[in-house]
Amino acid sequence: MDYARAEDEALMMAYGTEGDMAAFDVLYARHRAGLYRYIARGARHREQVDDLFQETWSRVIDARGRYRPQESTRFSTWLLQIAHNLLIDAYRRQARAGTTVSDDDTLHQLRASEHEQPDQQLSQFQLRRRLQRAIEALPPDQRLTLLLKLEHDSSVDEIAAITEAPRETVRSRLRYATRRIREELGA
Repeated sequence: MDYARAEDEALMMAYGTEGDMAAFDVLYARHRAGLYRYIARGARHREQVDDLFQETWSRVIDARGRYRPQESTRFSTWLLQIAHNLLIDAYRRQARAGTTVSDDDTLHQLRASEHEQPDQQLSQFQLRRRLQRAIEALPPDQRLTLLLKLEHDSSVDEIAAITEAPRETVRSRLRYATRRIREELGA
């Protein structure tokens, strides 16, 4: 098998049916960064990110024998659906526990170019921070839907498959999230 050119679904099948670790390694290399970004931006607490990332891959490994590619669902959609469900479970646990989000949990390293003037750096940092806070303030369903669109450029159909929500619900979530972000940023 030419791993570099193989489709994700074929790689997962090779891993699942034949135990082909090289196929899994290629899948992991292709999807680890995007998956990590999605979880990092979706998680409320920084310390959860690594655990949720590892749990997502653990579930992929556990499901390898049951995985069957579907015409309408790509491997990446299936992978993000697993991560999405884990994030929703984390939100529910936090809501029951009554935990809140602190600035330390949400502050990300935002670096400006060395060539920018300090006032430009501060201005850009403030804008990015306002956007980040606006996204974090969204209800979980809107937040995760928006992150799937922004981070993965997922279509409405793909987001519907990942979140297991009807297309119109996804569209509404995107519309409401966009409206709330614009209001927050005063745009």
